Amino acid sequence: MSEQTEELDRLATEALASDEKLQQLIDSLAGSSRRERQTAAAALALVAHHDIDKVIPYHAELVDALNRPEAQTRWECLDILTQIVPQDSRVCDKALPGAEPALFDEKNGPVRLAAMRFMCKLGATTEARSERIWPFIDEGIQCCHGDLEYQDMLSAVVEFSQGKLSKDVKEQLANRVRFDAEIGRGWLKRKSQAVLDNVK
Repeated sequence: MSEQTEELDRLATEALASDEKLQQLIDSLAGSSRRERQTAAAALALVAHHDIDKVIPYHAELVDALNRPEAQTRWECLDILTQIVPQDSRVCDKALPGAEPALFDEKNGPVRLAAMRFMCKLGATTEARSERIWPFIDEGIQCCHGDLEYQDMLSAVVEFSQGKLSKDVKEQLANRVRFDAEIGRGWLKRKSQAVLDNVK
């Protein structure tokens, strides 16, 4: 186990046991040190993995952290917000303005992937949200089709296709993946076909 991993585990354990330590991590998300922001975000992701209820009250700070310049802080916070969606999707609506530029961040694949996962999770919750978020997912599918992260992105789209989508979104989603389902190979064909099956 590396020193960094040990430090993150220690910080997360302390935050799980102490509201004061948790607040310190939250405060660090808005600090002046890039390294401290990244460390805090990574530790908070561990906290969220163990007990998502601990971080839900700090959703506004997590949303605000999507405006930080460094990639890791943004993708860790997007991952946490994705976990919050099933618990309290309403608070996650405010993250959309920060998730949109993350989805089209040309310099960082993990940020794009985290944004796609977040949008797919949130967009699957209601028909109204599916219609509002689908244009971003649609553009993301087109822009990221050849990226290394696209296989994982498509997995998120498969999950999206299982959600509460409007009829119009289902039709547009089917049209978007039909070519890959018919002509694609391997995982691209299988996952695209899964999407088609889900929206029938």
